[in-house]
Amino acid sequence: MSVEHFHRFAAECEAMADGTRNPKEKEVWMGLAQRWLRCAALAEREESDLRTRRRRSRETIH
Repeated sequence: MSVEHFHRFAAECEAMADGTRNPKEKEVWMGLAQRWLRCAALAEREESDLRTRRRRSRETIH
């Protein structure tokens, strides 16, 4: 899944949290949003690491 997907899922959870008056439900939705944001951060790191490895691999070959 792409970073954009994770951000979209987080935004959807935040919207659900905004749409509820129940404090427990709001807490659950915001917790889910935070998890999606952590997934996005991890995916961003992995994409960055992959780009770095590819660049280093090309530099080593030449």
